[in-house]
Amino acid sequence: MNDSPRWSEIEYLPAWDEDFYDVYTAKKLGKWVMLKTLKKQYRDDPRMVDMLNKEFDARYNLSHPNIVMINDFEDVPGVGLSIICDDVYGTSLRTLLDKNELNDHQYEQLVTRLPMALEYIQQNHLAHRPLRPERIIFTQDIGNLKLIDVGFDQRSSLSRNDTDSDLRAYGDIMTEVLERTGRQDSHIASIARRASAGKFHDVPQLEMAIGGNTGIRLFSTVGIVMLAIAALVGYVIHHHGM
Repeated sequence: MNDSPRWSEIEYLPAWDEDFYDVYTAKKLGKWVMLKTLKKQYRDDPRMVDMLNKEFDARYNLSHPNIVMINDFEDVPGVGLSIICDDVYGTSLRTLLDKNELNDHQYEQLVTRLPMALEYIQQNHLAHRPLRPERIIFTQDIGNLKLIDVGFDQRSSLSRNDTDSDLRAYGDIMTEVLERTGRQDSHIASIARRASAGKFHDVPQLEMAIGGNTGIRLFSTVGIVMLAIAALVGYVIHHHGM
């Protein structure tokens, strides 16, 4: 039998604090995880405990590579009732911008993967707090983008204001990224301005605009290939008959 304790190496992460929650890293049966628990002043408030339960229910069945996954919900000794998340220890976008350390891989994920995560959140009707750089994390080892604090309730539908807020937030974030890093990306700069101004109807429309140049190149390539195949078939028919 494994005699190691169920919980070990529990460490408070003040930089990861959320509005109502404290965040910890810890080992559960030897595996690194993260804990999300109510701040002490809220732990005896039934409304806040209900909020914690609702967040667990809303997020437990989610599965997306750019969203922090939840895998358990239990009372952790010395910490309290906690949502148990996958270990995604890393660096926030805010910190990377402040230190001017955002690399090309991380930038590309902001351009492409962040909208995909937002679309998934909206498809699952998750009510969540405003998207901002502090809630975008890049994992320590391979730098994958992960969203934290992605939903406190799952509803039958989201209001237009909810979905518009995500689009505007994406535009604001990308504008700040371009300004702070000095990147020259006129295509994304234009899209960010349009997003901030509320010019996109939904996330798929935003994604189409982002992939516009790629889509045109792909269409052209496919067209050339199809023409080549048609020419080859015509040549074979002409010279060999049917």
